[in-house]
Amino acid sequence: MANSVDTAVQLADLSATTLLRFATAGSVDDGKSTLVGRLLHDSKSVLTDQLEAVEAASLKRGQEAPDLALLTDGLRAEREQGITIDVAYRYFATPRRRFILADTPGHVQYTRNMVTGASTADLAVVLVDARNGVIEQTRRHAAVAALLRVPHVVLAVNKMDLVAYEEKVFAKIAEEFTAYAGELGVPEITAIPISALAGDNVVEPSANMDWYGGPTVLEHLETVPVSHDLTSCHARLPVQYVIRPQTAELPDYRGYAGQIAAGTFRVGEPVTVLPSGRTSRIAGIDLLGESVDIAWTPQSVTLLLEDDIDISRGDLIVPSGDAPATTQDVEATVCHVADQPLTVGQRVLLKHTTRTVKAIVKEIPSRLTLDDLSQHPHPGQLVANDIGRVKVRTAEPLALDSYADSRRTGSFLLIDPADGTTLAAGMAGESFATHKVLNTVEDEAGWDF
Repeated sequence: MANSVDTAVQLADLSATTLLRFATAGSVDDGKSTLVGRLLHDSKSVLTDQLEAVEAASLKRGQEAPDLALLTDGLRAEREQGITIDVAYRYFATPRRRFILADTPGHVQYTRNMVTGASTADLAVVLVDARNGVIEQTRRHAAVAALLRVPHVVLAVNKMDLVAYEEKVFAKIAEEFTAYAGELGVPEITAIPISALAGDNVVEPSANMDWYGGPTVLEHLETVPVSHDLTSCHARLPVQYVIRPQTAELPDYRGYAGQIAAGTFRVGEPVTVLPSGRTSRIAGIDLLGESVDIAWTPQSVTLLLEDDIDISRGDLIVPSGDAPATTQDVEATVCHVADQPLTVGQRVLLKHTTRTVKAIVKEIPSRLTLDDLSQHPHPGQLVANDIGRVKVRTAEPLALDSYADSRRTGSFLLIDPADGTTLAAGMAGESFATHKVLNTVEDEAGWDF
């Protein structure tokens, strides 16, 4: 009985902790998977059978010590090649915070996988090999983090043990990366010198770098201020389902159910339904079977309105004084994730929150090269891993926010109507937070994804 009580208390304590979603990125052999494995191992987040399996696999490969990278490199091809190919998600917790980790690939041809892993991240850990410093792939990963508006970036300068733990090596790399990421508009950058293999400054402070007085990687992850309080953002409720029981007890009940994407809704508040533009007031809010006066993101609720309005799945309920403009012409930055190309004139489906509409790609103004931020104008198509600007015309009006204002209601997917394949992930509005003017090149010189 005591054990069940203790378990319940532990679960209650765990549910009260905050959640941090973070992604790791870096070039091949920079040590991403080793860092993640060290983080899981030293924070005691690895089950005994998992550790035994890693030890057995390491011995089979002729390694005396367990290769902690194997904790995340789960695919057979990854273990054979010693690289990360797919996004590996891991869930772990400490007494201070819960974590969802996306270990993303470093290889150029898996850029789309990094975009997937970092799209919902609150923080990105970008690894750099201390021997090599900031290279092209490092700049690309910083640019992707900036493009996806990841609010916190950690520069983990790894393999400090191979440069004799020299402070000047770390300082030079940190200064170069901070200047570059700052130009892109990354709001917060924290540099930490580490050795993932030896465990320096990952979970425990390093005895080899007494010149460094900052946090370890885990300490920073546990303490970085991450606000999931989106109540001050533009209130948005994408309608998922219309509830009409039509029973003897509830003959006239008509509720509009969905998960609040951002902001707060209150009983009595005037609201507008988009794209129709019809208005009403909130008569009631049902949450988990109870009536409440106020609800906020990310709660799943049912709104009741004072007026009977024709509302269906895909409509958006917003405060009347804070309604986004509707449009059929969408201009955005997209990352192409499909093997088949995206071409001008192609007919697609555009999925935005709970709404899916027919659309056509009217123009592809440019393709972005992340290593030097140059724009190749009018490429005609985007292929796998390309990032570019697109203009799309939709068959019906959409109410999109700018991605800079809301990562949830400013993002969308382009889908192949023939087989449902996801073609591209889109971010409405401007590409970067910075106002830096990007270069334009007229030829195909340079390197593209």
